[in-house]
Amino acid sequence: MKDKYQKTKVLITVKTYPHPSKGYVELVCTAGITESGEWVRLYPIDYRYLRNNQQYHKYQWIEVDLLPHGKQGDHRKESRKPDIDTLKIISRPIPTAKNWLERRKIIDSMQHNTLLELEKLYEKDRTSLGIVRPTEVIDLKIIPVDLNWKPKQQAEIDQMRLFGIQRKKLTKLPYKFQFVFLCEDSSKPHNTMIEDWELGTLFLKERQRLGS
Repeated sequence: MKDKYQKTKVLITVKTYPHPSKGYVELVCTAGITESGEWVRLYPIDYRYLRNNQQYHKYQWIEVDLLPHGKQGDHRKESRKPDIDTLKIISRPIPTAKNWLERRKIIDSMQHNTLLELEKLYEKDRTSLGIVRPTEVIDLKIIPVDLNWKPKQQAEIDQMRLFGIQRKKLTKLPYKFQFVFLCEDSSKPHNTMIEDWELGTLFLKERQRLGS
């Protein structure tokens, strides 16, 4: 099996807020761009349980051995299973100076799609990652949600405790966040979830700072 893994350099561009997992301690959806300009999704990764020297930031290059998509029952085109033992950080985060100049050299070289184009690509070949450039951002929705984990998620947390696994505290965010926007194919607005790690962290820090 090891010989089917491919050593790959990935620029991390997506890292979501963690959520409980049945098969793993917890999961952080992680995706990025390879040196050859292809999207990849790294799954599974329980980011907070990685070694300190493996905890990458967004817009930082890593190197890791990846198993090609479809090998583990996940048939989305970009999905890869990482060999966590091989994951290593190989650069500092790309700086944000001059309006993201260095980052945009990479991002703007990627193909931009409309949301409807991405939906058609998913139907065609299970493409599930892409960049959509809004023509207009209309709103940011902040919607209250249940303060407790769903029963299934809580059961997963309790199961880990039962087996003696030391879980780090994972705070459930009391809101969900959505962008409302138009893109080139839309006569009516699209709604899309915002699940970035940074947004969750910002909310928790501000709540602590403000006391509310």
